[in-house]
Amino acid sequence: MTAPVILAGAGRMGGALLKGWIERGIGPLLVVEPKPSAWLRSLAKAKSITLHGSPTEISAHARACVVALKPQVLTAEAAKFRDIAQSGALMISIAAGTNIRSMRKAWGRNTRILRAMPNTPGAIGKGISALYAPANIRTADRKLAQRLLAALGETLWVTRESLIDSATAVSGSGPAYVFLLVEALAEAARAEGLPQSAADKLARATITGAGALLEADDRDPAELRKDVTSPNGTTEAALRVLLASNGLKPLIARAVRAARQRANELGA
Repeated sequence: MTAPVILAGAGRMGGALLKGWIERGIGPLLVVEPKPSAWLRSLAKAKSITLHGSPTEISAHARACVVALKPQVLTAEAAKFRDIAQSGALMISIAAGTNIRSMRKAWGRNTRILRAMPNTPGAIGKGISALYAPANIRTADRKLAQRLLAALGETLWVTRESLIDSATAVSGSGPAYVFLLVEALAEAARAEGLPQSAADKLARATITGAGALLEADDRDPAELRKDVTSPNGTTEAALRVLLASNGLKPLIARAVRAARQRANELGA
């Protein structure tokens, strides 16, 4: 019988992984969730998924254990996963800022641990996950991790663990930056006289449409920006503000730096 894949934590990201695995026929599946939702209980019954309230209840050998817990929860609960890690399962953590060194303290120095940082668009299969594997990770482990995370969308390998924190600041937190841009654009539209319903629809459709165009057209974003910008036109007037020395680019740089620094603090 094929060894199972364990999912620890069935929140927003864990639930998205679970749905993606089911769609791709990955199994058998064991889920560790102390407070399973009605949705999870129903899915487990329909798809023959075994539910456990704690990792200490699991005795079966597993191929992999994806730990989809928040950093603070993982810190408190890490020791409970030691037997799973020591059994030889590939441990894949998606907790921001929780470094491999600290996980090895809880699970054993020879444990095979891999880090991944997905993002929330994975809920609709449009996410991207950055992955990092230390030297003791085998090629087969990398392929398995990539297959599991591909359930959320694209995958990208980074060469140093510190770059996971950088990826967290860009793609992990990045959807929030985009949603804030939609909020800001809608607020600006209302300030210019548009009714709320029209402002919200225009802002949302502009961002989703631009994202779709980015996906369909592989030219540099700067080239796509130039397509919108007529000489001495309305877009150029707006870009003078956004491209100023204190404009959007330095603001985004400061935001990403703050997020990376916080990821470092979480792993300290």
